[in-house]
Amino acid sequence: MRLAEGIVIDKEKTFGLLKFSSLRREVFLQNEDGTVSTEVKERTYDLKSREQGRMIQVSIPASVSLKEFDYNAEVEIINPVADTVANATFRGADVDWYIKADDLILKGKTASPGTNTQKSTSPKDK
Repeated sequence: MRLAEGIVIDKEKTFGLLKFSSLRREVFLQNEDGTVSTEVKERTYDLKSREQGRMIQVSIPASVSLKEFDYNAEVEIINPVADTVANATFRGADVDWYIKADDLILKGKTASPGTNTQKSTSPKDK
């Protein structure tokens, strides 16, 4: 079972201040024969969330460059979506939550080219 589009998140209310911790893991694509390839599919980062009071993990597509921010640097996640994966069990279902985003940037910076999150500079936005 999956939510069709995931749950769109209000970043400030849900996460509050986010601080970069580390790269947690890289997920690799599989070859046709089922073996693991050397091509990265996505990267998951550990972020400290003030509002959640704990570490959260956020997955970013591999098409976005590797993030190597300083430890405790304030960061912002671009277009975060929470989603679930449910697996039926004999007692009901086990549900796992995960967070995916388009990018991870330093707080106050604009997103990388290719994402539709560039800050607008039109007079009506000021």
